[in-house]
Amino acid sequence: MTRKMAVLGDIHGNIAALDAALKEIKRHKPDTIIVTGDLVMNGPRPGEVVDRIRTLDADGALVIQGNTDIAVADFDYAAAFPWLDSVPDAQRAAAEWAHDQLTDEQHEYLRRLPAERRTWNDGTMVVVCHASPGSQTSGLPADLDPAVTVERVTRTDARVIACGHTHIADIRELGRRLIVNPGSCGYAFDGHATANWALLTFDDDGEPAAELFRPEFDAQAVADEVSSRGLAGDVYRAATIRTGRLVR
Repeated sequence: MTRKMAVLGDIHGNIAALDAALKEIKRHKPDTIIVTGDLVMNGPRPGEVVDRIRTLDADGALVIQGNTDIAVADFDYAAAFPWLDSVPDAQRAAAEWAHDQLTDEQHEYLRRLPAERRTWNDGTMVVVCHASPGSQTSGLPADLDPAVTVERVTRTDARVIACGHTHIADIRELGRRLIVNPGSCGYAFDGHATANWALLTFDDDGEPAAELFRPEFDAQAVADEVSSRGLAGDVYRAATIRTGRLVR
């Protein structure tokens, strides 16, 4: 029997985008929803996003923690952004603002999230990670050196790697592994200001395939809400949300 999994992540506090994705996901009636982390930082509604994700979690979704969730929950910037010698003030401001919008209970929820999950469809394993198997920060961008890509994807025996972190949609076969990165649901970098998610399906033989979906949301309204906040860097965050391209 065909099984379906919806994959989304990198919501970044954008409740309008999350709700747009969930509305479309509901129509496809997946057996499982996978959330690949980075729930709250940068967007204007972190608390609402956490509440929505907790509801999904209680209903059986597989939810993991992203690197920016560490920054928001605990201000551990070296763990969240290990590639930076110095964390810019704008990054700190966004993390601290999101932290202040959350309750203690919501902070604890972010802290308790696992870095990785595994699930099975009959004999086919799916690993759910934020950046790559075994890492919340070392991603799988399409232009990564092939030798490094192979090293990262072979840190798991899973047939399917469901991940995020790059904010750029990428569905590809690499050897026997299928990489399913739906891009960002709320803070896209690939030129589509949409609430990106992917549908992972398995045929009767357990073979996986994935399809990308890009439902629209009111990106301008979300960008305006971010701009009105007045944090350092908000003009660039708003432009990123509005255009679907990284602006900095």
